[in-house]
Amino acid sequence: MFPVSAAGLLALAPRWRFLDSGAGGGNVNMATDAALMAQARRTGIGTFRIYGWNAPTLSLGRHERARDRFDGVRLAALGVDVVRRPTGGRALLHDREVTYSVTAPLGTLSLGESYAVINALLLDALARLGVQATVAVAAHRPLRPEGAACFAEPGAGELTVGGAKLVGSAQWREDGALLQHGSILLADDQSLIDQLRSGDATALPATVRAATLGTLLGREVGYDEVRNALAGAFTFATGTAVHLGDAPPANDPSRADASFHADLARLTVEFSRPSWTWRR
Repeated sequence: MFPVSAAGLLALAPRWRFLDSGAGGGNVNMATDAALMAQARRTGIGTFRIYGWNAPTLSLGRHERARDRFDGVRLAALGVDVVRRPTGGRALLHDREVTYSVTAPLGTLSLGESYAVINALLLDALARLGVQATVAVAAHRPLRPEGAACFAEPGAGELTVGGAKLVGSAQWREDGALLQHGSILLADDQSLIDQLRSGDATALPATVRAATLGTLLGREVGYDEVRNALAGAFTFATGTAVHLGDAPPANDPSRADASFHADLARLTVEFSRPSWTWRR
C-alpha cells in the first residue's frame, strides 16, 4: 500500500493511455507534447508519456530571455542542443533524466488541482522507488523567468527532498487542453548551464545542487526502472493496464490519427526554427 492515492487523475480525463517514446531530439520531444495536447483537445483522451533525450539539450522556458544570456557558439562547441519549451519556467539541462508529460482536456480542475492530481502519481512512483518526496510550498517571492536555472530553487507545487528539487514541472493551458511536463533527475547535470551563458550575461546566484535519484538511493538508477515505477503508479491511478515495449499499444489513437501526425510534422518544424528558440 503506497502512501499517496493518484485516483484523482480520472478527474482530468475518463480515458487514459501510457506512452514510452524513448529518446528523441529536443524539437521532436516538444512537438510530440504539443501534438498530444492538440489530440487531447480533439478526442478527450489523456496521455501520460515518458521520454528521454538523444543529446544533452538546454531547454528554455516559453517566456525566458535567451538572446543575451546564452551563447549559441558555446552550446555547439560543447555538443549541447537547444530548444524552447511551449511551457513557462526557466532554463534546464536535459540529459541524465526521465522526462514525463501529461496531456488532457482542461475540464473543471483548476491549475492547482491539476498539479496536485499529477503530483499524486509522481509521488506514488517515487515511493515505489524508495524515495519519499514532498510538494514545495509557494516561495516568498515569484520566480522570474530570467532568474537562476530551473533546478536552483523549487517553485510551488514542485517535488523536493530535503528542500532540494527532484522533479521540476511546468504547465501550459490553452483552448480547452493542458500540457504539463517535467524532469525527474537521475543525476545532476545542471551545473553545465553556467558554462553555456554568454560572457556578458547578468551574474546569477550560484547554482544549488539538485536532488537526484542516484544520490538519494546511493546507486545508479536507469530509465527503465523509473519507467516501470511510473507505469505502476499510472495503472494504480487509472485502472488502465500498461503494455511496455517498442511498439505503441494497439489502442493508441496516434496510430491512425492523421491530424496527430500532421500536427507533429508541422510542430517539429516550428520547434526547430531559430525564430522560436531565440525569439527573446
